[in-house]
Amino acid sequence: MTHDPATAFTTRRGRVASFDDHVGAGTIAEGARTWSFHCTSIADGSRTIEAGSDVDFDVRPGPVGLEAFRLRPAR
Repeated sequence: MTHDPATAFTTRRGRVASFDDHVGAGTIAEGARTWSFHCTSIADGSRTIEAGSDVDFDVRPGPVGLEAFRLRPAR
């Protein structure tokens, strides 16, 4: 799978589609695209987030491709 390298340098906006507190992982829906994230990527340090929350986030390379990080409430 190839990704546009510029994707990693833009702030994006989406909605938390799912989050599993037990596993500490979730997904963000941005239009037709879905981004995975880990609880350590939640910017406020809480390590938890409600599904349905609107968030701004950045994208970086992760262990299995690009992933969302630095999740914060959408402005």
